[in-house]
Amino acid sequence: MEWIISLLILTALEIILGIDNIVLISITTSKLPPELKPKARKIGLTLALVMRILMLSLIAWMIKLTQPIFEVFNHALSMRDLILIVGGMFLVAKATLEIYEFVEASNNHQKEVSAPGQFAKAIWTIVMFDLIFSLDSVLTAVGLVKEVWIMIAAVIIAVIFMIIFVDQISEFVEKSPSIRILALSFLVLIGVLLLAEGFGQHFNRNFVYFAMVFSLLIDFLTKRHHKNREKPS
Repeated sequence: MEWIISLLILTALEIILGIDNIVLISITTSKLPPELKPKARKIGLTLALVMRILMLSLIAWMIKLTQPIFEVFNHALSMRDLILIVGGMFLVAKATLEIYEFVEASNNHQKEVSAPGQFAKAIWTIVMFDLIFSLDSVLTAVGLVKEVWIMIAAVIIAVIFMIIFVDQISEFVEKSPSIRILALSFLVLIGVLLLAEGFGQHFNRNFVYFAMVFSLLIDFLTKRHHKNREKPS
């Protein structure tokens, strides 16, 4: 019975941590032609699954990533910290650039890029951030559960859940400009949190998720209000 509870808790946490990944995949694949979007999303999540299982099979090596390797201004940094710092910087830069292109570039967000290299670029971007999010996810799993098979089972269930819903979530993000801006702003916040964690400042990510849900609720109510006002009396 205890293993069932552990599996359920860890699966729920993996799904929550996977929200970052789904949003990033949605944004990264948004400029691809419609026929390539589902393929890129599935490949991205499948690679995330493979990467996490591979990391879980190397738990001893993963634990070593948290050991300090040098100090900067009297603050010890580990390999995990460096990965989080670099990943956070890239995530903030990418999300900020996407916001700029979406807001300032005329109709660029409506143009789909069909160049063959764009598909490979999207996959590479997903893989790079998969590594960062997988590292965070796996270290969370290692800290909560000792049995490797429970960790692997939770990861598989969580990724299958994400594969099932990634297309619907991506289409939802792409349909509304305000939702897209919110999603990109969410990625900026996650990037800042990764940077903070890399420098030893730990924040509860649930506050960011709550802010995101609250913003989506406000956006929904605002749209409902405008829709009702447009209806004839």
